[in-house]
Amino acid sequence: MKCLLYLCLLLADLCAITQCHRRDVCHEVNNTNLHDGTENLLKHNCQEQGSSYADFVFKFYKQAISKEIDKNIFFSPISISTAFAMLALGAKSSTLTQIFEGLGFDHLTETRVNDIHESFHKVLAVLNCTDVNITLNIGNALFTAIGYEPQETFLQNTKQFYDAEFITSNFHEPTEAKTQINNYVKEKTQGKIPELIGHLDPNTILVLVNYIYFKAAWEKSFDPTHTYEDDFFVNTNTPVKVNMMQRDSDYNSYYDQDLSCEVVELPYQGTARALLILPDDGKMKQVEDALSKEAVCKWDSKLETRRADLHLPKISISGSYDVKSLFKEMGITDVFSSNADLSGISGSRDLRVSQAIHKAEVDVNENGTEAAAVTMIELVRLSEVFPLPHVIKFNRPFLMLIVDKTTYSILFMGKIVNPTVKEG
Repeated sequence: MKCLLYLCLLLADLCAITQCHRRDVCHEVNNTNLHDGTENLLKHNCQEQGSSYADFVFKFYKQAISKEIDKNIFFSPISISTAFAMLALGAKSSTLTQIFEGLGFDHLTETRVNDIHESFHKVLAVLNCTDVNITLNIGNALFTAIGYEPQETFLQNTKQFYDAEFITSNFHEPTEAKTQINNYVKEKTQGKIPELIGHLDPNTILVLVNYIYFKAAWEKSFDPTHTYEDDFFVNTNTPVKVNMMQRDSDYNSYYDQDLSCEVVELPYQGTARALLILPDDGKMKQVEDALSKEAVCKWDSKLETRRADLHLPKISISGSYDVKSLFKEMGITDVFSSNADLSGISGSRDLRVSQAIHKAEVDVNENGTEAAAVTMIELVRLSEVFPLPHVIKFNRPFLMLIVDKTTYSILFMGKIVNPTVKEG
């Protein structure tokens, strides 16, 4: 019987904590890591020759909505991909190929594989050294069974590329081990995800955890006195009451006539931005079917600054995903079966992944956005001299992307069907 390996992927609320003590080292990281002449393979690259990693984001989203029809969706692609890339350090043969091809990487020569890990290393270093106006912490941990010794090369590489913590756990006492891991996750996600694991098999020998915690303030906050109660239409016949924020200001926006949707960019203080996509009535499926790297690149290139009266609901939603099930639909199968070759971890083919869990949560209010995963006042005087602003009202299901502008990485993606329902 194969020993068991768990993958836990965590997403926590988006929140802000200053990190002044890291300012000097982060300045050095940001000025060297992404400007040393090597390609960032995780970059949301709009060039034809760029990596297709971004396609993984939309492929995973489409798998998620196929399982969660008419429900909220929220996940962190960077959390999910980091956990599996770290796992791939111990994978060989078709197991390795399936993981990386599933994540959107191809031409898997030995040099290419090393470049992929180096890209993750650089992006994670830069993301962990964000501007003082934003908090974005990403980390990895390996919980290993007492007496179990993974291969030294695997341990060295997980430390070198992913700066992983190594923690010993007594899996023969599943309740004790579960509490230990859940407490670790709770601390790293600032209490946003208090319980990740509900069950642990006594045969478990290794648990890989990736977490991400993000908090940021809007570049221009919403005035809370302008927030009002309004209807949000989950569908044509089902309104729910929401707290609707409102701000009349200049926005980068674009109306896509081909896909019948409005696109609005909301920047955060620091290096992140939110991209909100509001399909016309009855056009959500059309937009979802067209979601791709090319579509987002088109929207980015067409954004123009214009005045708008923006109405956006306050949001508090979460998502929980069986990544094992979704990945199997995406062609990543060996790592979960008796065919798994994770001999780079154990020295023999005696390991398989039994669970891969991703939990995510996001809160959006007048100040900004807060999100976590384990894979954030402007007053404008109105005058008759100016034309009336274009009204953009997010009172029906819409999509959201949160992107880091420094690394061009998609940090989070979501679909808000009902802002009042916490569970996705």
